[in-house]
Amino acid sequence: MQNNNILNIMRYFYTFLLSIIILGCQKDKDDKNTVNQKSKDTALAFSTAHYNKQSKLPCKDTCTYADIEVPLAQNTPVVADSINNKIFNTVRSIVYFGEKPSNAKTYKGVVDSFVSSYEEMVRDFPDEGLVSWEAKIKGTIQYRSKDLLNIKINNYMFTGGAHGYEGDRSLIFDLKTGKSLAPEQLFTDVKSFTALAENKFREKHKIPLNKGINSTGLMFEGEKFRLPQNIFFTDKGILLHYNAYEAASYADGAKDLLIPYNVANDYLKIK
Repeated sequence: MQNNNILNIMRYFYTFLLSIIILGCQKDKDDKNTVNQKSKDTALAFSTAHYNKQSKLPCKDTCTYADIEVPLAQNTPVVADSINNKIFNTVRSIVYFGEKPSNAKTYKGVVDSFVSSYEEMVRDFPDEGLVSWEAKIKGTIQYRSKDLLNIKINNYMFTGGAHGYEGDRSLIFDLKTGKSLAPEQLFTDVKSFTALAENKFREKHKIPLNKGINSTGLMFEGEKFRLPQNIFFTDKGILLHYNAYEAASYADGAKDLLIPYNVANDYLKIK
């Protein structure tokens, strides 16, 4: 009888001990899930911001409008603020009419200012028969790695004249700080990379090595090859993008050169 009591006590003890171990493991698992969820919630994420405005003045076909759609960084205040400020300032430097960009502090202010500029022109010159203006911005995430973010800003502007202007802007950011990166911060040796790019560019556009870079009708300033103002990271390699007028006439359009990573990696600071 005494032995049975001892066995029962031991059985209850082991059951109690096992329950404590199971509860402890579950709590540890719940704590880890909470930490992982918090980590996920605070990772840099993006939503889309969209602003547009159309003039209410009478128009025949397309009415004057401004339309801005851009990625909006969030969740990491310092990094996100730096990225968002750079994107905003870039857009503001594109969407305006006059000698300098407006003093707008928001995207709504940018579209309002553009449309207001048109309406003011119509009021000041009612007999000129002004054509409608257009401003369209489309920002997208071109490329993202653990260290680098590349935003593409496609823009179209028309404020009169023979034709509008369309181009692409490249904004490259260090994801650790949110600061934008200049070409000299991307390459270990800009001069060597430029020489490589010129050889590849000549090969693609069939420009003889013993001829000037503009010998086939291009328009590089000072007859000297230069890296474009906009360099993009893509899944396949580094894309050198020359907007219209940067290396060729408007009629010839933009010029592109893709340098695969197996070639470009030797010159990149950020792999």
